Amino acid sequence: MENIYQKFEEQLKQSRGDRLLLHACCCPCSSHCLEVLEGHFDITIYFYNPNIDTEEEYEKRFAELVRFTKEAPFAKDVKLVKAPFSTEEFREIARGREQEPERGSRCYDCYKLRLRSTAEYARAGGYDCFSTTLSISPYKNADWLNEIGFELEREMEGPYFLFSDFKKKNGYKRSIELSAEYGLYRQDYCGCRYSREERDRKKAMQEAMKNQ
Repeated sequence: MENIYQKFEEQLKQSRGDRLLLHACCCPCSSHCLEVLEGHFDITIYFYNPNIDTEEEYEKRFAELVRFTKEAPFAKDVKLVKAPFSTEEFREIARGREQEPERGSRCYDCYKLRLRSTAEYARAGGYDCFSTTLSISPYKNADWLNEIGFELEREMEGPYFLFSDFKKKNGYKRSIELSAEYGLYRQDYCGCRYSREERDRKKAMQEAMKNQ
């Protein structure tokens, strides 16, 4: 694909307060994204993450978004939409691929699941554009995310997809700084059962090495 960040900057300049539906996976990832987008778009966050394995985790992440949008001056006008907690759609796409490592085909289809729901909600709600905060993470494939988003734009014939690679220009580092500034809950796994299990295995190995 062409330079994603260059395309993003062009879209940013062209926007005149367009209504943006921004898919968000969590508050730390959203923090810097909102800082960058503020003033360019009329932003609504769409919290839809069927990959998150427990309702407790789902509610905890959303609660942080609510708190942050009340406290951060650049997020005070952001609106929030929370999809109901459900893991069925994610379990369906993960079936047979439970043992795949992160960043494999299961993750690709998880991105697609979440972005499709975002695009459909944006179209039904009359939004001008849609995007996702996922590209700020160094653990997520920005090329895949932008490929999927652009395909959905063409398939649905609008709204347009806002290209992004929010980790550019130290975006990920800035999200860590904002997390510290606002005391945000910063989870250490993507949300799905498989990433949680992988995290637990790594922790157990590290602990075992310490005790040798």
